[in-house]
Amino acid sequence: MAANATTKIQVNYGKDGVLVNVYADNQGELEALLASVQDVSSLINSVNASLRGAPVASAPTVESIEKQFNTPPVAPAPAPVVVEGQAPTCSHGTMAFRNGTSARGPWRAWMCAAPKGAVDKCEPIFLK
Repeated sequence: MAANATTKIQVNYGKDGVLVNVYADNQGELEALLASVQDVSSLINSVNASLRGAPVASAPTVESIEKQFNTPPVAPAPAPVVVEGQAPTCSHGTMAFRNGTSARGPWRAWMCAAPKGAVDKCEPIFLK
């Protein structure tokens, strides 16, 4: 089957394996499309294994990744220090007071100063 003019990524499965064709108009588009293919590569391989009747490999465990990269696990951040009448502190500095409303209702909490997504970010201290 021939690709039409708008096809950018094509995946073919055959007895000899997987063939992925990427069509781009420029380098930037090629880089973006290759990143997309890389993002779904485990899905592509899973479909290939399924079509071949092979067992599908499970997702890697944290332990296997640590072993592969020879890295120790990240230790949890120490518990925040709370002194009555003062903003609590954690290993990242003074915690910030935040409040809002969720589906469960209003909430108030002290939040860690570490950037969003930091692996060692402290848990919030929710107030009653």
